[in-house]
Amino acid sequence: MSKTGLIASKGFQRLTLKRSFLTLFHLLAHTPPTHANASPGLPLVINTWGGPFTAATDAAYLALLDPATSAIDAVEIGCATCERNQCDGTVGFGGSPDESCETTLDAMIMDGTSMKTGAVAGLRRVRDAISVARHVLEHTAHSLLVGDHATRFAVENGFREEDLSTPESREKCEAWRRANCQANYRINVLPDPATSCGPYTPVELDSLAEGYAGLLEPGSAAASHDTISMVAIHASGVMAAGTSTNGASHKVPGRVGDGPIVGSGSYVDGEVGGCGATGDGDVMMRFLPCYQAVENLRQGMSPQEAAQDVVKRMLRKYPRMSSGIVVVNSKGEHGGAGSGWTFTYAVRGSGMNATQVITVPPVEADREELSGRATASNLRLLQQEL
Repeated sequence: MSKTGLIASKGFQRLTLKRSFLTLFHLLAHTPPTHANASPGLPLVINTWGGPFTAATDAAYLALLDPATSAIDAVEIGCATCERNQCDGTVGFGGSPDESCETTLDAMIMDGTSMKTGAVAGLRRVRDAISVARHVLEHTAHSLLVGDHATRFAVENGFREEDLSTPESREKCEAWRRANCQANYRINVLPDPATSCGPYTPVELDSLAEGYAGLLEPGSAAASHDTISMVAIHASGVMAAGTSTNGASHKVPGRVGDGPIVGSGSYVDGEVGGCGATGDGDVMMRFLPCYQAVENLRQGMSPQEAAQDVVKRMLRKYPRMSSGIVVVNSKGEHGGAGSGWTFTYAVRGSGMNATQVITVPPVEADREELSGRATASNLRLLQQEL
């Protein structure tokens, strides 16, 4: 190459590196902040979503003002408030009917000191899911009871059996059926689930075939759903967490989401912090996002960094997923991150006269991938060139 060509080539490389640096600078400037929100002081309650979910925040926080109320009491009180209020139709009775038009409930509660959990999944005909989960925690050596056996356990422990459907939930299901059962969660079946309600016959797949993995993804975009996931910190510093939901609307009967799964719907280690999650539960449980978030705290991340890291991990595999993560450390510092929607979370701590709702802009998958291309070696080279 001639001397003139060599100079031109180096100039082009220098210009390319400068543009890469400016692109990265622009991306970083528009990336959500990674610092944690300051702790308002203890006691403290934090949970997914604002709007009607703030009634749960207030109920749990006000209960904690009585020193005789424990962190686990507060979580039960808060989640039970949403169950009674049918928060956004996605918690408690009368919401999210399955294909058979039945509402079932999932819930989990966790003690941050012992790390013991109690949970119910696919709970039928009993409204008080979070309280039944607490009975599993305190009156069995198990972690999770499911279906009719969970119902039997609840009845044995004094809970009332009743129909969880309402006229509104039944009409919602019938309207879905009239619309050819769209959208739904069936894949790789005949007749085509995009146009038919079934009954369905499975199509045999070849797991060695090219493109097999792509066949495992949902064939239609079923709507995301909400969950209340809550972390409470007692004035003494003792922590607890819990989750309650009626799951995904029009789910296949028997489906269990991420809500009652330890480390997915919520998680707490009283020495470190806690986490609550909401979103595409079938995807999120593959990553145990709340377990990962708390481990991120243990490794020194701020709550905001811990939440963003978890969302980015999921987006690398599922860039179109909807998620919301709220994280709080043992001091009450907190942060959140989400994808696919504008996520909100609610927090109330010592001295606050009202619950604060914090809005979290979505993390963008393509932004993270693009910023990742600007490697440390490129930046070092650019610094040398400049």
